[in-house]
Amino acid sequence: MCLPCIAEGGLAKILISHYSATMAKDLVYLVTGGSGFVGEHIVKFLHKEEYVKEVKIFNMNKGGFIEDLKGGTENIIKACLASDVPYLLYTSSISAVGPNTNLDPMVGITEDTIYHGEHLLSYGKTKAQAERLALLANGQQMNNGNKLTTCIIRPGSIYGEKAQQILNRYQSAKYQNNRINYIQPDHAGQNYEYVGNVAWMHVLAARQMQLNSCVLGGQVYYSYDDTPCKLLKDLDQELFTELDPDIQIGSQIPYWKMWLIIMIYSSIRFILKPFWKLKPFITLQILKLLNVAFYCDTDKAFRHFGYKPYYSWVESKQRTCQWLKETTEDLRKTKKNS
Repeated sequence: MCLPCIAEGGLAKILISHYSATMAKDLVYLVTGGSGFVGEHIVKFLHKEEYVKEVKIFNMNKGGFIEDLKGGTENIIKACLASDVPYLLYTSSISAVGPNTNLDPMVGITEDTIYHGEHLLSYGKTKAQAERLALLANGQQMNNGNKLTTCIIRPGSIYGEKAQQILNRYQSAKYQNNRINYIQPDHAGQNYEYVGNVAWMHVLAARQMQLNSCVLGGQVYYSYDDTPCKLLKDLDQELFTELDPDIQIGSQIPYWKMWLIIMIYSSIRFILKPFWKLKPFITLQILKLLNVAFYCDTDKAFRHFGYKPYYSWVESKQRTCQWLKETTEDLRKTKKNS
């Protein structure tokens, strides 16, 4: 017999505590990380759904973030089993798959693609461990005798309102005379997804876990939308020129130069560590990441639970630009007057 489900999502995790053979009208969701970048959008969507009675938010401590990924997931699974919460939707990352330390490209991958090698990023390694825990938990028996259903969503690089990295890159371009200087070579295209569409995929998956747990249980889905696969500099240019036409593509920073800057900065940071805590700079792992192509090409989420992007590429760009415009108005005024 197939029982319906309830969910928990990763960067935001959604927990629902109800079993029903049809769509229930009184569901309670717990979103861990519900005040975060993705979680905030998930919460907004859930508040609009008439079948949701209540949305609760739990924000995990950000201290020891990498170490907490596996332990936090393990604790949440134990809580689901002990408290008879039948559905867990976990937000992972494309980094759980790769790239690897050999920098082998991940081009047009699907959920069935086998990609080997040691993870380039520690974050990806820990996400992969958390994924294994979530998948192993699928079908485990809860205290009430029913079984837990789990599912995983893997976003790529996410942009949108409140994306601090986009804000930082815009400010950097303004301070460099309206030039977007970049690192990525031409072959290193990547997936980018609008945060609202990533959140919408979570909400749809959580709903369908309840209606069709036999299909979604134990499955992994890459997130995707209509955002074109691009180099980061090209995405930035499309976003920035919407509100600031003076911004142009600048110069590519050679790999060797960035490597040297990172080495010098790391040495200075190490020397000054007892006296002054310098802000983190780009790491060698991130530099390598920017030099490898990795993106998916899949429609599994559409085939399994009817996912389609809630926002088009044009709408996603407009919403991001409006937020960026409001956030950086003072900076543009300052540069214009100087």
